[in-house]
Amino acid sequence: MSDATQDAQVTDNTDDSRYEIHTDGELAGFAEYELGDGVIDFTHTEVFEKFSGKGLAQELAARSLDESRERGLEVLPHCGFYAKYIARNPEYVDLVPVDRRAEFNLA
Repeated sequence: MSDATQDAQVTDNTDDSRYEIHTDGELAGFAEYELGDGVIDFTHTEVFEKFSGKGLAQELAARSLDESRERGLEVLPHCGFYAKYIARNPEYVDLVPVDRRAEFNLA
């Protein structure tokens, strides 16, 4: 874990339907989502260029997926970054409904 991710704070900005990651008090990036009945659909992720290469997108994904699990939400990773992150971190595959996994190239 880099200093940037260790000090990063991830919050759910429900007004804007996105998880945000801040480091040193500054917004570094976000993951937009659409929330439905028991489902969270991650649609777009962005980390600002100034903060790229520090592992913040991975930290944002991990924390938002952990919170989704805590809230009992199923996950739809329409955002390509989230789909790839889940594929590389199989502990999150169970969050994606079994009948939708092939859609995201997940086993």
